[in-house]
Amino acid sequence: MSLVGEERKGIILDLINNAGKVRTNDLVDRLQVSSETIRRYLEELEEENRLKRVYGGAVKMTLEREELPHLKREVLRADEKKRIGRVAAGLVQDHDVIVIDDGSTSLQMIPYLIYKKNLTIITNSIPGLNLLIDYQNKEIFAGDIFFVGGRVDSRHYRISGSIAEQIMQNFYVNKAFISIDGMLPVQGITSYDADRAMLARKFMQNSKESIVLTDSSKIGNSTLYKIADLNEIDRIICEQPVPREWADLMNKHDLEWIAAD
Repeated sequence: MSLVGEERKGIILDLINNAGKVRTNDLVDRLQVSSETIRRYLEELEEENRLKRVYGGAVKMTLEREELPHLKREVLRADEKKRIGRVAAGLVQDHDVIVIDDGSTSLQMIPYLIYKKNLTIITNSIPGLNLLIDYQNKEIFAGDIFFVGGRVDSRHYRISGSIAEQIMQNFYVNKAFISIDGMLPVQGITSYDADRAMLARKFMQNSKESIVLTDSSKIGNSTLYKIADLNEIDRIICEQPVPREWADLMNKHDLEWIAAD
């Protein structure tokens, strides 16, 4: 590569080290080159283990394999999560029985559900439960609430584990809304936490329809524990359109991708 190319790659690495993430469109404007050139730089840097490409850009390489605490996750990409939550809530019909998992994205559905009629909501999210109880006490939510009990994960404000799975075994729902930590074509949808992955899988197994809620930072990532294959999902809601290279895969699995723009 020319010296100019190496200098540009150095600028990309400086930006990603400072911000933790770069976007292809921003790099095009910053470096005044085409998006194809930027993608080539990112591919070369990924081959050198200097960064990790994700949908729309790249993120800093890290050995971190742990999920961020709930209080940190809920403020990350908050606007995108609200848009996803609003679109997800629009799929809920009066009289539906739904399960909402503990994800910070799924939590954003709840404010948009308050005027639905005769809903039954099942959740393992402690903040989600508190919000629903608050809405009931204010008489702006009149549905039924079921809390999936089990082992308390205080760092993530959720319930998981074998007891929670056994409790969920007794429920059957119309729609399961699932948040994820990573998604790739071969690996499917994944989670940082084994117990969370197992409970999410149980939610999906006991639902007529499985709907994944994810912001675009999770696309192209793979975390440690598998939740399900893509062919086990019915819909994906993301703030970005389906990646061009994923379109054929979506058609193959008859999987609907909804852009929450």
